[in-house]
Amino acid sequence: MLGMLLFNKGETGMSEVPSLLMFGVPFAVLLVVVSLVSIMFRRVVSTNMVHIVQSRRKTSPFGTGQAAGNVYYQWPSWVPFFGVTVIALPVSNFDISLKGYEAYDKDRVPFMVDVVAFFRIKDTACAAQRVSSIEELKAQLQQIVQGAVRKVLASALIDTIMLERAQFGEQFTNEVREQLKEWGTDPVKSMELMDIRDSHESKVISNIMAKKTSHIEMESRIEVAKNTKNAQTAEIEAKQQVAVRTQESEEAVARRTAQKEQAVGIAQQQSRQEVLTQEKVTRERDMEVKRVQEVKTAEITRDQQVVAAEQDKQTRIIRADGDLEAKRKEATGVQVLGEAKAAAEKAMQLAPVQAQITLAQEIGNNAGYQQYLAMIEAIKAYMEVGGKQAEALQNADVKVIANAGSPTSGMSNVMDLFTSKGGTELSGMVEAFAQTPVGKATLGALGVKTDTDTSSSK
Repeated sequence: MLGMLLFNKGETGMSEVPSLLMFGVPFAVLLVVVSLVSIMFRRVVSTNMVHIVQSRRKTSPFGTGQAAGNVYYQWPSWVPFFGVTVIALPVSNFDISLKGYEAYDKDRVPFMVDVVAFFRIKDTACAAQRVSSIEELKAQLQQIVQGAVRKVLASALIDTIMLERAQFGEQFTNEVREQLKEWGTDPVKSMELMDIRDSHESKVISNIMAKKTSHIEMESRIEVAKNTKNAQTAEIEAKQQVAVRTQESEEAVARRTAQKEQAVGIAQQQSRQEVLTQEKVTRERDMEVKRVQEVKTAEITRDQQVVAAEQDKQTRIIRADGDLEAKRKEATGVQVLGEAKAAAEKAMQLAPVQAQITLAQEIGNNAGYQQYLAMIEAIKAYMEVGGKQAEALQNADVKVIANAGSPTSGMSNVMDLFTSKGGTELSGMVEAFAQTPVGKATLGALGVKTDTDTSSSK
């Protein structure tokens, strides 16, 4: 707690703090005592208040938004070095009221007024220099307000004061505005002159009010009489105007009725004429329509007959053209079919010839193929001759006498009969044999035709 005692170092000065150890008190006990004492004198300023703390050396305001903060220790003023004095001032709005304050007008007519004013402390340090409490401040401000009210009301007449209360409230406020700065205070709003009435044993306000009342009553009665007169006059004029308007209306109605009847009669005649005219026009239009219908019917019939004849004609033409085209196509088909058959037969007949021509051309131009064909034909002839020779040899009793040096050589010569050389020689032998009568008879007996028989048969 020694640190808490040193909180007001700037106010008391550390050099003046006596040493605690000189008393011989245990430090712990001393610390507890100092803590309790500090808690007892600790102050927290509320939000709507400002505490002006006066120490030995300076004055500091404590509260919400103040530079010194809103917490301090209020040591009693009798405590040496640490003692302080405190002035608590509210920063919220407060009012000052003058109830039944006696005042005078310009003509020294007495009366009583009720005035209400609202203020707030703007500079708490300045206010603390002027007063020691809010009650003292309110008392001084009330005196200032009274002086301002007395001064302003004394410069005007009672009638004006009664009629223009709002202006006087503004004048009260302007009168005290500069004086309030000396107390660090500002007006919150303009003062209000709440009421004005007679003072004791004075009837000025009542007389003025009676005068005003009688004047108002007079004006009211005059206005009532004037209004009654104007009302009666207005009623008479209204009745006259109503009668005139009634007559004018009846006249207008009669005139309008005559005009209406006339217009109705004319309209009926015109309507009848228009009806007859329209009937005539209708009959003429009906006849015209009927004539047009008959003409159209005849034209339609004629057109239908023409169309039917044209359709019949076109049908016959189309049908004849169809028959002709069918015949033509049929003939064309027969012609094409005949030509196709002729061409097919011609092609079939020319096919072997063309093949032979083609083969002959191919054989004539191809020596190798010619040799191939000659060989094929020779083989066929050889086989045929060989077969015949074999049959002849089988049926004939031919004996082969080999006069060669050995049987093998002789057999080899006999086998030459089956070679191309032997066949050629045998053919030449048979051909020579056939030229002889015996050979011819022999071959004839064998059923072999010779060239001699062929030429004789031809």
